[in-house]
Amino acid sequence: MAQIFKHVSYLWDELKAAEFVGDEVALLVYRSNLLGADLRLTNYGGGNTSCKALAKDPLTGKEVEVMWVKGSGGDLGTMQRSGLAALYLERLRSLKNIYRGLEHEDEMVELFNHCIFDLASKAPSIDTPLHGFLPFKHIDHLHPDAAIAIAAAKDGECITNELFGGQVGWVGWQRPGFDLGLKLLDCLEENAAKGIALRGIMLGSHGLFTWGDTAYESYVNTLEVIEICAEFLEENMGKARAVFGGASIQLSESLKLSESSSRARKQASTLAPILRGFCSSQTRMVGHFSDDERVLQFINSNDLARLAPLGTSCPDHFLRTKISPLVLELKPDEDLSDVSIIKEKLTPAFEAYRQLYAQYYESCRRPNSPAMRDPNPVVILWPGVGMFTFAKDKQTARVAAEFYTNAINVMRGAEAVSEYTSLPRQEAFDIEYWLLEEAKLQRAPKPKPLTGRVALVTGSAGGIGKAIARKFAQEGACVVLNDLNKERLAEVETEFIRDFGKDTIRAISLDVTDNQSVANAFEVASLAFGGVDIVVNNAGISISQPLAEHTEENWDKLYDILVKGQFLVSQTGVNVMRKQGFGGDILNIVSKNAVVAGPNNAGYGSAKAAQAHLTRLLAAELGADHIRVNTVNPDAVIEGSNIWAGGWAEGRAKAYGITVEELPSFYAKRTLLNEIILPADIANACFAFVSGLLNKSTGNTLNVDGGVAMGFLR
Repeated sequence: MAQIFKHVSYLWDELKAAEFVGDEVALLVYRSNLLGADLRLTNYGGGNTSCKALAKDPLTGKEVEVMWVKGSGGDLGTMQRSGLAALYLERLRSLKNIYRGLEHEDEMVELFNHCIFDLASKAPSIDTPLHGFLPFKHIDHLHPDAAIAIAAAKDGECITNELFGGQVGWVGWQRPGFDLGLKLLDCLEENAAKGIALRGIMLGSHGLFTWGDTAYESYVNTLEVIEICAEFLEENMGKARAVFGGASIQLSESLKLSESSSRARKQASTLAPILRGFCSSQTRMVGHFSDDERVLQFINSNDLARLAPLGTSCPDHFLRTKISPLVLELKPDEDLSDVSIIKEKLTPAFEAYRQLYAQYYESCRRPNSPAMRDPNPVVILWPGVGMFTFAKDKQTARVAAEFYTNAINVMRGAEAVSEYTSLPRQEAFDIEYWLLEEAKLQRAPKPKPLTGRVALVTGSAGGIGKAIARKFAQEGACVVLNDLNKERLAEVETEFIRDFGKDTIRAISLDVTDNQSVANAFEVASLAFGGVDIVVNNAGISISQPLAEHTEENWDKLYDILVKGQFLVSQTGVNVMRKQGFGGDILNIVSKNAVVAGPNNAGYGSAKAAQAHLTRLLAAELGADHIRVNTVNPDAVIEGSNIWAGGWAEGRAKAYGITVEELPSFYAKRTLLNEIILPADIANACFAFVSGLLNKSTGNTLNVDGGVAMGFLR
């Protein structure tokens, strides 16, 4: 029977769960996915769940008790059976006999490997003993905002005891690990000795443990405990003083209004590339922007100055948001037109943040601590506008924003019922620079060549543009898809999101001949990713007409799309790149026709020649900004081409005295390599320019035409 909850989502489907009856591990995966689907319960990658059941030992054939628990680095919402670690429970518990105390905590993680039941399973996480020492068949460990708000309150233990009538225990803050697992067991046994059967344990400043004898009982118990916490917070928020001490910024027009919100997002898109430049002083970062109502309530409040420096409490929050955010001292309506003035204003703030981080590192470091990591902020708050987060890739930046939003929820709740407390600096440092966390970072896959890069490819919904966008996405870039054909663009967006995930793809209709349309596209890129690193001028049109028949309308259309479009997109892209301050790439997809004179081609060929020379002109002008400008010259790329779907194919066939069907072989035979040129060939050439191997190449042209001697550059 469905349960009714107000503050959490009850998602259990009895018919679906019935498919897994008799398979406790399948029920564990099902339960985990439901819990992970509700961000009020836990964030991406946060929390862990487990079950204990009998299984046949592959060595002895006897039934043994095995624990399946979410493995290291997984995500509850998307976890499958392969994301679980499976351990012999008796072996895991026997490690208590050789445990040497807190100073030797980390050595226990290596010993987990001696307890592995399924050699193909995921590596066990640091939370494994927390599940193993508790006797319950099914256990959930989550980081719900409502529970952490109480766990992070100054008198959280007292509140927990009163709220649950002693049925939820309390274990004070301690870094996750073997010893914390022992403390959970002690808490359970101490209460049992008093005749109290606990339904869960609150971890100070950390999270919640709940359990049940079946997957369903554990699921419902978890929801009920969190619901009680959330209901308590809601009641007290109604009685407490104004949230976060009330608003300190009284905007003349509320940001909730669409017009004002649009202006704030315009401000955010203008500043984002500048912030990205500051945050990328060591490693190229990708950005994310949020103007979530909860974020605005916090950053516009009187309590911002008091609470923001405290940082977060839950380790999962802290690991992704750093010691504290940077709060910008800019007015919401700050004039951002002079980039040099804005950079001058922001430089002291970033320098102070980096120095503060270095002081934190030096004061807390251990003899064996890893070297100091990037001292730049992850979270940047602009009162009146919103929150920026920056990380090595888009997903990490987005998740950081989600975690800080959760931290805001925690602070709001804790302040409503008591007083918010964060992790002590030394405890925070020991989490951030934990050797086990460092080892996890070292095991992370090597970044792809374009990780941290953002590319805007014009005309990317078909043919060459689509191939370039796909190649860049495959190599790790975030890609802004755009096209004048909205229907075709929607299809490609769906395809790319399916193949590369929603984090790395944005799509916007773009008319390269319209300056406002171009500006809108770059605003989307700046809000979504923090800026742009690679601009590919690919949008094009082909019209083949003899001089006598060539219309003025077609002449203007060719020059507007090919030449003016390349100019407008490059101009706006350069403005963004200069704000970032770390250079970039402009690639112009031109044509063999830029240098080869052919029949019936006055308009198209001369426009292509203008594009080619504009490449050289911009390369000469932008070198001081480390912006490289290069050309790729294709020829006869027919596959998937929108150009060839129009009248161009008929025009060229007529010019050469052949049929349209004969064009592919005709073009191939006239090349030195006797090859048909494909969109992927052009994409590979573009990647060669931006992959890092040709960082000292600008003003150059790469022919990808199979070898057309007439097209050789002289």
